[in-house]
Amino acid sequence: MSEYETYPNVCRAVGLTCEECTSSTAREVARVCKGLRGKALGQMFVQLYPQPACSSMYSHFAQAYREASSPEPPRIQPQREKTLYAISAVA
Repeated sequence: MSEYETYPNVCRAVGLTCEECTSSTAREVARVCKGLRGKALGQMFVQLYPQPACSSMYSHFAQAYREASSPEPPRIQPQREKTLYAISAVA
């Protein structure tokens, strides 16, 4: 086996750092698998990254997953109709 057939060399050969690799994977996992926590998140990581060289990236993967999983703040809808009603009431 050549050095390019081992991880993380495979990732580096295609231009990925370990951080980029685990972050992008974590975002995709968060998109399709909502609500993973603790042991389940750890098991998902091990299934995706069984190579011992990748094991040190678990905390990075978990943080990226949590960030991608956090609910977006509610968007504030413009209050145009309410403003128009208030303006017409005054007129």
